[in-house]
Amino acid sequence: MDPREAYPTAGDLETALAATGYLSSPELSTVAWLSLRLARPLLMEGEPGTGKTALAEALAEALDIPLVRLQCYEGIDATQALYDWDFPRQILHLRAVEATTRAASSDQLEQVEGELFDERFLLSRPILRALREAPVVLLIDEIDRADDEFEAFLLEVLSTWQVTIPEIGTVSAATPPVVVLTSNRTRELHDALKRRCLYHWLEHPGLQRELDIVASRAPEVPAALAEQVVRATHAIRSDENLLKPPGIAETLDWARALTELGVRELDVETAAATLGVAVKYREDAERVKLALDRMLTR
Repeated sequence: MDPREAYPTAGDLETALAATGYLSSPELSTVAWLSLRLARPLLMEGEPGTGKTALAEALAEALDIPLVRLQCYEGIDATQALYDWDFPRQILHLRAVEATTRAASSDQLEQVEGELFDERFLLSRPILRALREAPVVLLIDEIDRADDEFEAFLLEVLSTWQVTIPEIGTVSAATPPVVVLTSNRTRELHDALKRRCLYHWLEHPGLQRELDIVASRAPEVPAALAEQVVRATHAIRSDENLLKPPGIAETLDWARALTELGVRELDVETAAATLGVAVKYREDAERVKLALDRMLTR
């Protein structure tokens, strides 16, 4: 079955995502469902730790198809995203041929040269894998870290769902992959890429939603402790001067760490001792420690 036809309504997709442990909002479920039905990439922007990458993972699980991830970084180019040649194996192949055919004819040499760019020496990178193995979920993570040239290359691939390998030919996707792009908005993406995608800005969840997420993803955490951790995390996030507010992943880690320690109630001393689970910058930790007493009494 085509994964785009798997769920008749956005509500069905939201239920399926919840079954994987990902609690989506109606707005997010709707835009994700539309991206499936319209065969359009989904671009998700938001603060780190709001669940952008987790949505792609949940979609792959809900659709029962593989997840292929391309992690973007500064300086990434088409080679890292598409394909490369296995040079060590090519050299070994040449040496093996030399050892068996010392006096090779020109025709034999041409044949050997052609063999060097055979499929067996091709290393498929994430985008080529997604085109060849579709249906898959292709996660292009942190696209804002890549440069303009890579963004332009990506736009071309997303428009045609095919790439050309000079030595082999054109590779086209039989079924377009389900594409999720994420961005922490460290820079603005070009309008051309945004026009190609459906868009959703993902906020940090509200108090009740985050409590539900902790209950779903970390059921071993006592309900009373979970509520204290979530309230403390929300209080920490309310400080607009933090370099990096804790995300949902940090909330879950903090709740699990406290449970592992046998903590039943979060107090100032315990919160200060375990703050490194939730806050990852020294400056942020110092600010939060000074305000822990107030934060825990909210």
